[in-house]
Amino acid sequence: MRLAVPDSAPPLQLVDIHGRPIAIGDSGRRTLLSFFRDAACPFCNFRIFELTHHYRALSALGLDVVAVFGSSREDVLRFVARHPRPFRIAADPLGASHSRYGIERSLAGKLKAIVRRVPTLLRGLRIVGLAGLNTNNLMPADFLIDEHGRVVEAWYGSDAGDRIPLERVELFLARGLLERGASLAAVAGRAPEAGAAGT
Repeated sequence: MRLAVPDSAPPLQLVDIHGRPIAIGDSGRRTLLSFFRDAACPFCNFRIFELTHHYRALSALGLDVVAVFGSSREDVLRFVARHPRPFRIAADPLGASHSRYGIERSLAGKLKAIVRRVPTLLRGLRIVGLAGLNTNNLMPADFLIDEHGRVVEAWYGSDAGDRIPLERVELFLARGLLERGASLAAVAGRAPEAGAAGT
């Protein structure tokens, strides 16, 4: 079953590819939790390239990125992590975490992406080679999770290359900065009253 907003983000029993446990929603920062298909997926690898390129700016605005692949650790290391990645990556070959977040399989969605997203497909194939032609039917999904562990947006891909636009991620971060600013202003506004009451 798909998640709705504002559900609490289901906890995951995951470790990253370096053996460190991953906890979602308890870092005090906002999180982009991205579920990927398999490690050789050309669409997935192109998205990882995009996230790597934009990560420094997104992280400076308060974002953590967690990428979960429905592949073995060995395949993730071979295809995705052969170049250093600045964010956490997990391998979940049995797809238990994908199931917890309501992610589906679709052969039609896979074929639709191949037909509709040829430029992205070709860019991704340059990264993974011909192994990218033999992938599973998992669909991608992205979840924006706030600092309290609530799902603010659930983006279920309509095809194998359909990802949440980075502009929506930036808007999510901008809202977080505004909310934190408003909270700090409210606290600062109450501080003199508290001091006066104590005199």
